[in-house]
Amino acid sequence: MVSEEPVAMEVEPTAAPAAGEEEEDVQDLMELADEASALPADKQVPILISLIKDEKADVPRYGSKAVSIKERAVYDLTRAYCAIKEYNEVVNFLTGATGKAFFDNINRAKCAKLVRQVLDIVCSLVPDQLDMQEQICNNIIEWTRSEKRTFLRQRVEAKLASILFLQKDYASAIELIDRLLRELKKLDDKQLLVEAHLMESKIHFALRNVPKAKAALTASRTAANAIYVSPSLQASIDTMSGTIHTQEGDYNTAHSYFLEAFEQLDQMNNRDQAIPCLKYMTLCRILDSLNKALKLSAKGGVGATSDRSDVDISGMITGRQGVKYAGRDIEAMLAVAKAASRRSLKEYEAVLNEYSSELQDDLLIKHHLQLLQEQLLESNLIRIIEPYSCVEIEHISKLIEISVPLVERKLSQMILDGKFQGILDQGKGQLVVYEESEKDSAMEKGLEVIANMDAVVTSLFERSKALRTMML
Repeated sequence: MVSEEPVAMEVEPTAAPAAGEEEEDVQDLMELADEASALPADKQVPILISLIKDEKADVPRYGSKAVSIKERAVYDLTRAYCAIKEYNEVVNFLTGATGKAFFDNINRAKCAKLVRQVLDIVCSLVPDQLDMQEQICNNIIEWTRSEKRTFLRQRVEAKLASILFLQKDYASAIELIDRLLRELKKLDDKQLLVEAHLMESKIHFALRNVPKAKAALTASRTAANAIYVSPSLQASIDTMSGTIHTQEGDYNTAHSYFLEAFEQLDQMNNRDQAIPCLKYMTLCRILDSLNKALKLSAKGGVGATSDRSDVDISGMITGRQGVKYAGRDIEAMLAVAKAASRRSLKEYEAVLNEYSSELQDDLLIKHHLQLLQEQLLESNLIRIIEPYSCVEIEHISKLIEISVPLVERKLSQMILDGKFQGILDQGKGQLVVYEESEKDSAMEKGLEVIANMDAVVTSLFERSKALRTMML
């Protein structure tokens, strides 16, 4: 009972000022912020630094409204430095005396949010300056280590891993992400675990290690089931799932994942990420339709000798959502679909040249369009050599409009893969095609008998070995 009275006396003097008094107290800060917003970027810098330092006050103010104004000033200062291309000054501010004085007087959660927001602003304004982004992250990590801010360091390391991934420095990225995951599993930080496992999946996929990419994605989904995941992160997970299924050739499942991601991104009006998802959806439709047509042709069914296959993606493009994203990216996919429908290799190559940036810059689309080109080349070659038992390679080259060495290499590959039976007579420059002979059922049954006898003998040997061991 005696201790209650002194506590009451201590709380009274630190009570928050009235609303009118607080507004009057930060009026000069608001005037500085308004003054800076009306000036060019290079002239904003000294005013914003003066605002953050709070030079006009005898003692720097860190009330709720003062901190809010200074926080916005930090973001404006970051944008100003990026506008005048003085990226190193962003690092100097974050790790220097001005930034340190401000960060030391705000709580750790707000400090972490502010640093991450500054990083996001830099990455969004200058996405091509990856070396500068890496330098900023490394400097911030050093600062967090000295200040012993573990959670903030882990967040920045996750960002650094994504930057190393964009730089295609996969060895450093996977080393960093593995070390980070070991720490996160001890702390059980589910939110960051989801992001880290997703980045791990992307790195392994870039290294063409699909099983590990799939395992990392499963771990990311497992962690995501235990927490609330933002729509943008869920869209990234669905996009990665679609990417892996596309790599495995399951185009229908991949299309459904890309559709889920596209709908979420469309609701958020995230055009930059929604367009690639729409392109992936059309790619899956094109590949699935062409594969069905080629399988039907290989079986000799209806349309086996047809020069066209139905590849219709107009429904996705002309829909309510698709029309909103009309542009060269969508035109490129439509052109690919038309060339694939006609099975015209020449038209297909013309499309790749015309829309090179839209089709070749994306690794997923580039890889599968190369596979599509190989399929079109094979189907065209099979259609050309089908009527012949012996044909000159130069004649095939003229018909398909590809150089003789490339035709020879592709035909030899198709023979080795069992696409048709024949030999290349390079001395005469001819391709000799054999008729498909009936399978020798007697030889196949003989091979089965030999395999069964081998299994029996092996089993008897193991049993005799076990008996000898028991007798000894």
